[in-house]
Amino acid sequence: MKNIFTILFALLSVSVFSQVAIGKASVASPSVSLDFGTGNRGMVLPWVTSTAAVTGVVNGTMVYDLTDKKVKVKYNAAWKDLSVNTQGTTVDPLTSVDGVLIQNSATENTLAKSAIGTLTATPGLLVLEDTTKAMVLPKVASPHLNIINPAPGMIVYDTFNKQLAVFNGFVWSFWKQ
Repeated sequence: MKNIFTILFALLSVSVFSQVAIGKASVASPSVSLDFGTGNRGMVLPWVTSTAAVTGVVNGTMVYDLTDKKVKVKYNAAWKDLSVNTQGTTVDPLTSVDGVLIQNSATENTLAKSAIGTLTATPGLLVLEDTTKAMVLPKVASPHLNIINPAPGMIVYDTFNKQLAVFNGFVWSFWKQ
């Protein structure tokens, strides 16, 4: 019974404060809704069968497209390739197991959704709904050197080179403004 109250309290706290820290004790700034700790780990984007099959998405939606094995973001009503025109793979180099086979064996709950902030009708698996807060990506110095066996669709912020890094299952692509 005590565990149930603890879980309920934790869930209510998340919805009240609309800030979540993963891998660390607390969120560092009041302007952050989702913050990750360090530890040479990244965040894996959702895998979709194709961006054409994804309907109702809004600008800023990020996915790993299985048709061409690339990380993409919805931008100006079109999908932008963040993998710099390099096709990736979903085959794990250590086990030779294709991640698509594992994913396809699971039953998807199409109604599943997690939101941080005020829940709206915006589609997505994880939706940050706050108009005054942002997500801070996991921070890794030189992820291409320090993340061992990254997953396709992984995204991090490279603190050494100060740039966005995405992994398409084959190579890291880096984005700097």
